[in-house]
Amino acid sequence: MKIISDPYVLKEYLKSKRERIGFVPTMGALHDGHLSLIKNAREKCEVVVVSIFVNPTQFLKGEDLESYPSKIDADSKICEIAGVDVLFLPQVKDIYGEDEVRLQAPDVRGYVLEGATRPGHFNGVLTVVNKLLNIVNPDYAFFGKKDAQQLNLIMLMVKQLFMSVEIVAVDTVRESDGLAMSSRNVYLSTEERKDALKIAASLREATKLITQGERDVRVIQEAMLQILKPLEIGYVAILSREFEYIESLRVGESIILVEVLVGSTRLLDNIWV
Repeated sequence: MKIISDPYVLKEYLKSKRERIGFVPTMGALHDGHLSLIKNAREKCEVVVVSIFVNPTQFLKGEDLESYPSKIDADSKICEIAGVDVLFLPQVKDIYGEDEVRLQAPDVRGYVLEGATRPGHFNGVLTVVNKLLNIVNPDYAFFGKKDAQQLNLIMLMVKQLFMSVEIVAVDTVRESDGLAMSSRNVYLSTEERKDALKIAASLREATKLITQGERDVRVIQEAMLQILKPLEIGYVAILSREFEYIESLRVGESIILVEVLVGSTRLLDNIWV
Protein backbone atom coordinates (compact mmCIF):
# COMPACT_ATOMS: atom_id res chain seq x y z
CA MET A 1 0.00 0.00 0.00
CA LYS A 2 1.32 3.42 -0.99
CA ILE A 3 0.86 6.31 1.47
CA ILE A 4 0.75 9.83 0.00
CA SER A 5 0.15 13.16 1.73
CA ASP A 6 0.70 15.69 -1.03
CA PRO A 7 -2.36 16.24 -3.31
CA TYR A 8 -0.20 16.98 -6.35
CA VAL A 9 1.93 13.87 -5.84
CA LEU A 10 -1.27 11.81 -5.62
CA LYS A 11 -2.72 13.39 -8.77
CA GLU A 12 0.47 12.66 -10.67
CA TYR A 13 0.65 9.09 -9.37
CA LEU A 14 -2.94 8.30 -10.34
CA LYS A 15 -2.67 9.98 -13.71
CA SER A 16 -0.69 7.04 -15.04
CA LYS A 17 -3.33 4.51 -13.95
CA ARG A 18 -5.47 3.15 -16.78
CA GLU A 19 -7.63 0.94 -14.55
CA ARG A 20 -10.85 1.97 -12.86
CA ILE A 21 -10.23 3.99 -9.70
CA GLY A 22 -12.52 3.65 -6.68
CA PHE A 23 -12.37 6.26 -3.92
CA VAL A 24 -13.51 6.05 -0.29
CA PRO A 25 -13.23 9.39 1.56
CA THR A 26 -13.24 9.05 5.36
CA MET A 27 -12.45 11.02 8.50
CA GLY A 28 -10.67 8.05 10.05
CA ALA A 29 -11.49 5.98 13.15
CA LEU A 30 -12.32 3.22 10.69
CA HIS A 31 -14.90 0.57 11.51
CA ASP A 32 -16.81 -2.16 9.67
CA GLY A 33 -18.94 0.44 7.92
CA HIS A 34 -15.82 1.86 6.28
CA LEU A 35 -14.63 -1.65 5.47
CA SER A 36 -17.91 -2.25 3.64
CA LEU A 37 -17.22 0.81 1.50
CA ILE A 38 -13.68 -0.42 0.79
CA LYS A 39 -14.99 -3.89 -0.06
CA ASN A 40 -17.48 -2.43 -2.53
CA ALA A 41 -14.72 -0.34 -4.09
CA ARG A 42 -12.43 -3.38 -4.29
CA GLU A 43 -15.10 -5.41 -6.08
CA LYS A 44 -15.85 -2.70 -8.62
CA CYS A 45 -12.41 -1.19 -9.27
CA GLU A 46 -8.81 -2.22 -9.90
CA VAL A 47 -7.31 0.69 -7.92
CA VAL A 48 -8.73 1.63 -4.50
CA VAL A 49 -7.88 4.95 -2.85
CA VAL A 50 -8.89 5.78 0.73
CA SER A 51 -8.46 9.22 2.24
CA ILE A 52 -8.36 10.08 5.92
CA PHE A 53 -8.93 13.76 6.59
CA VAL A 54 -10.83 15.34 9.47
CA ASN A 55 -12.31 18.30 7.65
CA PRO A 56 -12.41 21.41 9.88
CA THR A 57 -14.84 23.40 7.72
CA GLN A 58 -17.77 21.06 8.39
CA PHE A 59 -17.54 21.44 12.17
CA LEU A 60 -19.42 24.29 13.81
CA LYS A 61 -18.16 26.22 16.82
CA GLY A 62 -18.43 24.08 19.94
CA GLU A 63 -18.57 20.77 18.06
CA ASP A 64 -16.13 17.89 18.51
CA LEU A 65 -13.39 18.82 16.03
CA GLU A 66 -10.61 18.76 18.61
CA SER A 67 -11.78 15.50 20.20
CA TYR A 68 -12.81 13.66 17.02
CA PRO A 69 -11.37 10.10 17.23
CA SER A 70 -7.94 9.79 15.59
CA LYS A 71 -6.30 6.39 15.07
CA ILE A 72 -3.97 6.87 12.11
CA ASP A 73 -1.67 3.92 12.85
CA ALA A 74 -4.55 1.50 13.37
CA ASP A 75 -6.42 2.92 10.38
CA SER A 76 -3.37 2.50 8.16
CA LYS A 77 -3.08 -1.16 9.19
CA ILE A 78 -6.81 -1.71 8.54
CA CYS A 79 -6.46 -0.23 5.06
CA GLU A 80 -3.44 -2.37 4.29
CA ILE A 81 -5.20 -5.56 5.38
CA ALA A 82 -8.31 -4.56 3.39
CA GLY A 83 -6.29 -4.34 0.20
CA VAL A 84 -6.26 -0.57 -0.26
CA ASP A 85 -3.79 0.50 -2.94
CA VAL A 86 -3.31 4.14 -1.92
CA LEU A 87 -3.91 5.81 1.44
CA PHE A 88 -4.18 9.59 1.15
CA LEU A 89 -3.26 11.42 4.38
CA PRO A 90 -3.29 15.18 3.73
CA GLN A 91 -2.92 17.89 6.35
CA VAL A 92 -5.22 20.91 6.58
CA LYS A 93 -2.58 23.09 4.90
CA ASP A 94 -2.53 20.69 1.95
CA ILE A 95 -6.28 21.06 1.38
CA TYR A 96 -7.05 24.65 2.31
CA GLY A 97 -5.42 27.97 1.49
CA GLU A 98 -5.78 31.36 3.13
CA ASP A 99 -8.34 32.91 0.78
CA GLU A 100 -10.64 30.00 0.02
CA VAL A 101 -13.11 29.46 -2.78
CA ARG A 102 -15.94 27.52 -1.15
CA LEU A 103 -19.09 25.80 -2.29
CA GLN A 104 -22.49 26.85 -1.00
CA ALA A 105 -25.01 24.15 -0.11
CA PRO A 106 -28.41 24.58 -1.81
CA ASP A 107 -30.75 27.02 -0.06
CA VAL A 108 -33.44 24.44 0.68
CA ARG A 109 -31.94 20.95 0.88
CA GLY A 110 -28.79 22.22 2.60
CA TYR A 111 -30.64 23.96 5.43
CA VAL A 112 -33.29 21.46 6.51
CA LEU A 113 -32.97 18.55 8.96
CA GLU A 114 -29.29 18.33 9.93
CA GLY A 115 -28.62 21.56 8.06
CA ALA A 116 -31.21 23.41 10.14
CA THR A 117 -29.35 22.83 13.41
CA ARG A 118 -25.89 22.95 11.85
CA PRO A 119 -26.04 25.93 9.45
CA GLY A 120 -23.00 25.93 7.18
CA HIS A 121 -22.13 22.30 7.91
CA PHE A 122 -22.94 21.12 4.41
CA ASN A 123 -21.00 24.01 2.87
CA GLY A 124 -17.91 22.47 4.43
CA VAL A 125 -18.88 18.94 3.42
CA LEU A 126 -19.44 19.82 -0.23
CA THR A 127 -16.30 21.95 -0.39
CA VAL A 128 -14.01 19.19 0.88
CA VAL A 129 -15.67 16.41 -1.13
CA ASN A 130 -15.34 18.51 -4.27
CA LYS A 131 -11.65 19.05 -3.53
CA LEU A 132 -11.01 15.37 -2.82
CA LEU A 133 -12.83 14.23 -5.96
CA ASN A 134 -10.78 16.69 -8.01
CA ILE A 135 -7.56 15.40 -6.49
CA VAL A 136 -8.31 11.68 -6.92
CA ASN A 137 -10.41 11.97 -10.10
CA PRO A 138 -11.99 8.54 -9.48
CA ASP A 139 -14.36 6.64 -11.69
CA TYR A 140 -16.46 5.75 -8.64
CA ALA A 141 -16.73 7.22 -5.14
CA PHE A 142 -18.36 5.25 -2.32
CA PHE A 143 -20.50 6.77 0.45
CA GLY A 144 -22.64 5.18 3.15
CA LYS A 145 -26.41 5.53 3.22
CA LYS A 146 -26.33 6.32 6.95
CA ASP A 147 -25.47 9.94 6.21
CA ALA A 148 -28.39 10.18 3.80
CA GLN A 149 -28.68 13.95 3.58
CA GLN A 150 -24.95 14.28 2.95
CA LEU A 151 -25.18 11.58 0.29
CA ASN A 152 -28.12 13.33 -1.41
CA LEU A 153 -26.28 16.65 -1.52
CA ILE A 154 -23.08 15.08 -2.86
CA MET A 155 -25.04 13.39 -5.64
CA LEU A 156 -26.73 16.71 -6.39
CA MET A 157 -23.34 18.47 -6.52
CA VAL A 158 -21.91 15.87 -8.90
CA LYS A 159 -24.94 16.25 -11.17
CA GLN A 160 -25.12 20.04 -11.14
CA LEU A 161 -21.37 20.57 -11.54
CA PHE A 162 -21.26 18.03 -14.41
CA MET A 163 -18.62 15.93 -12.67
CA SER A 164 -17.61 12.64 -14.28
CA VAL A 165 -17.51 10.51 -11.12
CA GLU A 166 -20.29 8.02 -10.30
CA ILE A 167 -21.43 8.10 -6.68
CA VAL A 168 -22.15 4.63 -5.24
CA ALA A 169 -24.46 4.45 -2.20
CA VAL A 170 -23.61 1.58 0.17
CA ASP A 171 -26.01 0.12 2.74
CA THR A 172 -25.60 1.01 6.42
CA VAL A 173 -23.64 -1.50 8.51
CA ARG A 174 -24.94 -2.14 12.02
CA GLU A 175 -23.57 -3.45 15.29
CA SER A 176 -24.94 -6.81 16.48
CA ASP A 177 -27.43 -4.93 18.69
CA GLY A 178 -28.77 -2.89 15.74
CA LEU A 179 -26.95 0.40 16.39
CA ALA A 180 -25.73 1.96 13.15
CA MET A 181 -21.93 1.98 13.05
CA SER A 182 -20.41 5.41 13.55
CA SER A 183 -17.03 6.71 14.64
CA ARG A 184 -18.90 8.70 17.30
CA ASN A 185 -20.26 5.56 18.99
CA VAL A 186 -17.07 5.47 21.07
CA TYR A 187 -18.34 8.55 22.93
CA LEU A 188 -21.30 6.63 24.37
CA SER A 189 -21.27 5.35 27.94
CA THR A 190 -22.76 1.93 28.67
CA GLU A 191 -26.05 3.51 29.71
CA GLU A 192 -26.10 5.91 26.76
CA ARG A 193 -25.54 3.03 24.39
CA LYS A 194 -28.65 1.34 25.76
CA ASP A 195 -30.58 4.56 25.17
CA ALA A 196 -29.20 4.78 21.63
CA LEU A 197 -30.80 1.44 20.77
CA LYS A 198 -34.16 3.24 20.82
CA ILE A 199 -33.17 4.71 17.43
CA ALA A 200 -33.06 1.32 15.71
CA ALA A 201 -36.17 0.25 17.65
CA SER A 202 -38.09 3.26 16.30
CA LEU A 203 -37.07 2.39 12.74
CA ARG A 204 -38.15 -1.22 13.28
CA GLU A 205 -41.53 0.03 14.47
CA ALA A 206 -41.85 2.16 11.36
CA THR A 207 -41.00 -0.86 9.21
CA LYS A 208 -43.64 -2.94 11.01
CA LEU A 209 -46.33 -0.31 10.44
CA ILE A 210 -45.43 0.01 6.77
CA THR A 211 -45.52 -3.77 6.36
CA GLN A 212 -49.00 -3.71 7.88
CA GLY A 213 -50.08 -1.18 5.25
CA GLU A 214 -49.72 2.14 7.08
CA ARG A 215 -48.79 5.01 4.76
CA ASP A 216 -49.77 8.11 6.75
CA VAL A 217 -46.54 9.93 7.56
CA ARG A 218 -47.94 11.48 10.76
CA VAL A 219 -49.04 8.11 12.16
CA ILE A 220 -45.61 6.56 11.52
CA GLN A 221 -43.78 9.59 12.97
CA GLU A 222 -45.90 9.57 16.15
CA ALA A 223 -45.22 5.88 16.74
CA MET A 224 -41.48 6.50 16.36
CA LEU A 225 -41.53 9.52 18.66
CA GLN A 226 -43.18 7.47 21.40
CA ILE A 227 -40.36 4.91 21.26
CA LEU A 228 -37.64 7.57 21.24
CA LYS A 229 -38.87 9.28 24.42
CA PRO A 230 -37.31 10.72 26.55
CA LEU A 231 -34.26 11.22 24.30
CA GLU A 232 -33.55 14.67 22.89
CA ILE A 233 -34.87 14.36 19.34
CA GLY A 234 -33.47 16.50 16.57
CA TYR A 235 -35.96 15.24 14.01
CA VAL A 236 -37.96 12.29 12.79
CA ALA A 237 -38.63 12.93 9.12
CA ILE A 238 -40.25 10.92 6.34
CA LEU A 239 -39.35 12.27 2.92
CA SER A 240 -39.11 11.31 -0.70
CA ARG A 241 -35.64 10.19 -1.72
CA GLU A 242 -35.29 13.61 -3.37
CA PHE A 243 -35.70 15.08 0.14
CA GLU A 244 -39.14 16.51 -0.50
CA TYR A 245 -41.72 16.49 2.30
CA ILE A 246 -44.61 14.08 1.75
CA GLU A 247 -47.86 13.29 3.57
CA SER A 248 -48.20 9.72 2.33
CA LEU A 249 -45.28 7.31 2.23
CA ARG A 250 -44.54 5.67 -1.12
CA VAL A 251 -42.76 2.33 -0.87
CA GLY A 252 -39.62 2.24 -3.02
CA GLU A 253 -39.44 6.04 -3.16
CA SER A 254 -39.15 7.17 0.47
CA ILE A 255 -36.67 7.50 3.31
CA ILE A 256 -37.19 7.74 7.07
CA LEU A 257 -34.55 9.74 8.94
CA VAL A 258 -33.78 10.17 12.63
CA GLU A 259 -31.42 12.50 14.47
CA VAL A 260 -31.11 12.09 18.23
CA LEU A 261 -28.81 13.52 20.88
CA VAL A 262 -27.73 10.79 23.29
CA GLY A 263 -25.87 12.46 26.13
CA SER A 264 -23.68 14.87 24.21
CA THR A 265 -23.40 12.62 21.13
CA ARG A 266 -25.42 13.35 18.01
CA LEU A 267 -26.44 10.14 16.22
CA LEU A 268 -28.02 9.72 12.78
CA ASP A 269 -29.84 6.77 11.31
CA ASN A 270 -32.35 6.05 8.57
CA ILE A 271 -34.03 3.39 6.50
CA TRP A 272 -34.81 3.51 2.80
CA VAL A 273 -38.32 2.17 2.19
